[in-house]
Amino acid sequence: ETEGYEVFEAVSGAFALEELVTQRFDLAILDMRMPGMDGLELLAKMREVGISVPAMIVTAYSDVPHAVQAMKLGAIDFLQKPLRPEDLRRIVSEIIKRHAPQKEHPAETFNAHIVAAKRCLNLRSFAMARIHLVKALELNTKSVEAFNLAGVLAELLDDVDKAKKYYGQAIKL
Repeated sequence: ETEGYEVFEAVSGAFALEELVTQRFDLAILDMRMPGMDGLELLAKMREVGISVPAMIVTAYSDVPHAVQAMKLGAIDFLQKPLRPEDLRRIVSEIIKRHAPQKEHPAETFNAHIVAAKRCLNLRSFAMARIHLVKALELNTKSVEAFNLAGVLAELLDDVDKAKKYYGQAIKL
């Protein structure tokens, strides 16, 4: 709220889902532990009913399997508490900017393609994410971030061998 955002709090996952169905939100920040259903269950239900609002999961528990599941469901991030307020503000700002309505012809820069690829991954538009990653890598063949994103895309498409290849390339760089 101090950054000018309108904030809505839900008392439970079920209530949050009702509100997400009836209202437009720019971002959903979900807690892993909520009354009624946890953050991953809520995110799965959101995706089942076609709610594609960007979502991030916040948890007090570091859990790799849950983090992987959250990313497969399209979560943008999986953050561990306690969060520093400045980190939360920065992440929220980045997500909202990344998911703002796009210009018809984005600039043909490396960063523009990386941002577009992240947005497409979050929206589960894998074919478009691939196009932007290919263009990004054409512009910068030594980008750790682009290879990591390519690994994420391969994982989301259940191609573990290709994901390992991309992650390996990022590690080499």
